[in-house]
Amino acid sequence: MKKTIKLAMVAVLALGATSAFATNGSELIGTGAKTRGMGGVGIGISHGAESTLANAALITSVKGTEISFGGTIFMPNVSADMGAGAKDSVANLSVIPEVSIATKVNDNFYMGIGMWGTAGMGVDYRKESGYTSNFKMVTNLQLMQFGVPLAYKSNGFSAAVTPVLQYGSLDMNFAGVLDSSTMTSTPGSTANANFGAGVSQDLKFGYNLGLAYEAAGFTVGASYKSQIDMQYTGQISGASQVFANFGLFGGQALSDKLSTPATLGFGVSYEMSGSTIAIDYKQVNWSSAEGYKDFKWENQSVIAIGYEYLAKNWAARVGYNYANNPVANQAATSGTDATGSAINMLNALGFPATIKSHMSVGASYNLSDATSVDLAYVYAPKVSDTYTTAGFAGFGATNPASVKVEHSQSSVSFQLNYIF
Repeated sequence: MKKTIKLAMVAVLALGATSAFATNGSELIGTGAKTRGMGGVGIGISHGAESTLANAALITSVKGTEISFGGTIFMPNVSADMGAGAKDSVANLSVIPEVSIATKVNDNFYMGIGMWGTAGMGVDYRKESGYTSNFKMVTNLQLMQFGVPLAYKSNGFSAAVTPVLQYGSLDMNFAGVLDSSTMTSTPGSTANANFGAGVSQDLKFGYNLGLAYEAAGFTVGASYKSQIDMQYTGQISGASQVFANFGLFGGQALSDKLSTPATLGFGVSYEMSGSTIAIDYKQVNWSSAEGYKDFKWENQSVIAIGYEYLAKNWAARVGYNYANNPVANQAATSGTDATGSAINMLNALGFPATIKSHMSVGASYNLSDATSVDLAYVYAPKVSDTYTTAGFAGFGATNPASVKVEHSQSSVSFQLNYIF
């Protein structure tokens, strides 16, 4: 059974030819067109079946059975400059699927099922010539979750639990020229080399919890998503072993663990005369998640605000999402103490999840009493960050003092809903 589910998730992930840059760190601001059209809000406002992931306690708004399915066309633009001019990553298009079902079993009990592309990130600099062109870095992290939400509602109060099965895949490799003259006692030793190869996969369980209360036009909600401990054999250790050989990371390669972080969130919304305003706050615990902890990612605070106007046959939405950059710039030292510079290089070239702001618009139209369609557009303006690598002498034909990363994004989401 486990193998069958894993194969099904692989088939869905195959819709995306390249990795996605999920934008609160390595996670999407939200799944589903309604959520994305409102800047990612979904903890304190119900989006019907789409709420299965954001806060399953809110699937209790469905009147019968509701099915939502669609996807997001994700278009990141990433470049990195190590001193020889900016190089563009060609990992600039992904398709991220989403399917959610929610049904009312009786007046108190609701259940559902969902499968979502939830997170990912990656770059591809293979087209650049020479080992010093961003080291031909290739990274590709993709995450897919399958969940079965179970919700109970009584007197305006709702609670839900969602067992989650997560599939993940990771590819991480790069090329370089080694020069040990400044890092070991054997001056002048040089060699061309490739580090890391292939793809590793994992399948692990987690859970989501949700609470909600509705009264007098107000909805308040809370959600908790557990940490999911993932391990990608040979990927991070293979890519970091070369640094360990030079005495960095305490002489030990980094762990292959790259866990999905725990997230705690709260939301509130108020509806009056067809207008709804909603605000979410989330705390993403990157610093406690295995793998991200090794890469020195910092915890992230996410604030999202959205507005929806609902008419008889259509709806319009607008939203804004802001989160601090979790990829912290580490202090640079030299020689075998250059761990900070090595982490900066791996983060800046391989995992530049540096986006802060998102602006979104969305709309819905009822095709019939049972069928509706949702659209959303999200834009993340360009950010520019510089990470020091001055202490990491000896890797590459030159010794760049820093890596400058520029990153912007746009995406279009489409969703079809059917109620019966």
